[in-house]
Amino acid sequence: MDRVLLQPVDSVEITTVMDNVTDLTSPGSDSVVRRALGVLPRVNSRVLEGPSWDVFRGEHGFSAIVTVHYDSSSSSLLFDAGLTPTGVIGNLDRLEVDPSGFEAIVLSHGHFDHTGGLVGIIDRLGSVNLPVLIHPEFWNRRRIAIPGSDPVELPSTSRPALEGAGFDIIEDRLPSFLFNDRVLITGEVDRTTSYERGMLGQQALRDNAWMPEPETLDDQALVINVKGKGLVVMSGCGHAGIVNTTRYAQKLTGIDTIHAIVGGFHLGPKAFHPIIDQTVNDLLALAPDVVVPAHCTGFRAQVAFATHLPDAFLPNSVGTTFKL
Repeated sequence: MDRVLLQPVDSVEITTVMDNVTDLTSPGSDSVVRRALGVLPRVNSRVLEGPSWDVFRGEHGFSAIVTVHYDSSSSSLLFDAGLTPTGVIGNLDRLEVDPSGFEAIVLSHGHFDHTGGLVGIIDRLGSVNLPVLIHPEFWNRRRIAIPGSDPVELPSTSRPALEGAGFDIIEDRLPSFLFNDRVLITGEVDRTTSYERGMLGQQALRDNAWMPEPETLDDQALVINVKGKGLVVMSGCGHAGIVNTTRYAQKLTGIDTIHAIVGGFHLGPKAFHPIIDQTVNDLLALAPDVVVPAHCTGFRAQVAFATHLPDAFLPNSVGTTFKL
């Protein structure tokens, strides 16, 4: 793959709209905005004396607003859409964010916990004339087949539903850009490490037969170049491997300095626990300023990152904004 020219931005803000974790007590900082009870809408309850708060909802899913600032202007996109029909749209309301302001939607891959919340966006906006950037393998029918257990088919995203809603579906295996070459979508990620082997129990339906598909080839990431700081790499689940993904971002851009790595690293399932140490060691070598593991990263890996990258590690939670 030829090197691409990723134009720099002055700064980027990433606001978590959906994640597995909510937290209204952790302190923020100048660069991490954590929204507490006082800024959330008030609601009445039949069992409470006095109004309570309409707090953020968490679920097994991921979604974030990515806003880049450059040349005295700003552009925003929605990266992934969570799992449930009302989860993301509800949290957008709590954040007081109007989804009509998004200029694009980027979907990291086709798994249902990153696309199900599009229902709420469609219901709110009606006919949605909005570009949606995906990899061609996004539509694959998939199932999880673990030896000794019955296979479980995963719900796949409906092309007719998205096209019927008015989305402008843009499919590409190769790297592409948004916002005047300031946000890079990696497309299909090079797999170069020996240990990031994907989901070994995953299968895809091809020619009416279930075939092994551990790679999740549609897994793609966002890359942003922040002036004077380096690359921000953002994954949805990181099925390609978070080390593979970050190294591929370096390869594509020719920029070695990593400012931040944010998103799901898919180290939570037990089958991935043996590769946590190697992943941590390789991320240490990449020397990011900020690491925000989210969603499917899992507790064991979160602890490992917090232990071995204490100055870089930041815990994620719904409603948090990271100023990078």
